Amino acid sequence: MPLTMVSPDEQFLIKKINGNEEVRRFLENLGFVAGASVTVVSKIGGNLIVRIMDSRIAVSREMAQKIIV
Repeated sequence: MPLTMVSPDEQFLIKKINGNEEVRRFLENLGFVAGASVTVVSKIGGNLIVRIMDSRIAVSREMAQKIIV
């Protein structure tokens, strides 16, 4: 399921990243790779704040749709 569908404070493993090569490379540089653990901290207006690799990152709804957990 896409990252946008998970509830805050639940930890998930990333299964895969959808999108074109540029989008996948951008997310990979932020730490969003298959097997990485990700936790949604909060949802604000459809956008997400997530915790990945001991960092908090804001992700747009469009980008979060491409992250499959």
